Amino acid sequence: MSAFGRLYGASLGPGDPGLITRQVWALLQREDLYWTYPVRRKGADSHALGIVQRTGRALPGRSCPLIFPMTHDPEILAGYWLRAAEAVLERLRTGQDVVFLVEGDASTYSTFGHLSRTVRALEAEVVIETLPGVSSYHAAAATVGMPLAETDETIAIIPASYGIEMIERLLLDFDTLILLKVKPLLDDILDLLERRELLAHAAFIEKAGTPMERVERAINRLRGQKVNYLSLILVRNPARVRGTILRGCRKKTSLPDTSVHE
Repeated sequence: MSAFGRLYGASLGPGDPGLITRQVWALLQREDLYWTYPVRRKGADSHALGIVQRTGRALPGRSCPLIFPMTHDPEILAGYWLRAAEAVLERLRTGQDVVFLVEGDASTYSTFGHLSRTVRALEAEVVIETLPGVSSYHAAAATVGMPLAETDETIAIIPASYGIEMIERLLLDFDTLILLKVKPLLDDILDLLERRELLAHAAFIEKAGTPMERVERAINRLRGQKVNYLSLILVRNPARVRGTILRGCRKKTSLPDTSVHE
């Protein structure tokens, strides 16, 4: 039996407390659990913690924030990941279980991946358990009534920071594109979708599932606007849905038109 406590990555969904799973909710009722949660800087609010607090569950005395700054500098990030892992290990070495609160799903573009890898690199014997949850794009698709995939359709999920050329290339190969963190390239994305005649087949969702949720189906209205970091665009590609592009080595087939219409 391990002398260390167990580290849990608790997925909370994108913002609606009603999307917290029963498994995660049961874990959060434990009085012996030490809570940790991500913040961008010291003293900042935590989106993940806010999801739990909207249930009426108070932050326990045994808790601390872990700083994960908004930067792409690998050296800076590595330092913060190490400090976060050391803070968690300080508790785990006493035999206490630790939970890390995660917005969305802990396996998808989550700071929990960095934390768990660093903890395991420092102490290989630590048991780490990931509790799955609802991702922002699943909640967003449900909100706008857009199917992400049907039958043998394909999906690509990418941060918009990969660039317009990559997004345009993926439109040739996938029936649905999920573009995350669209804020920096929003107008460029709108230009591309207009050029490809896909504006009517796209939807914009900001802060999905939160009290501040914003949905825009006429996404061309967003030109020149500032949007939140927690924003995404769902795009259904009708050319792909109708089977007009050859998929791999399979024969071209005629599929029913399942594209989203206004």
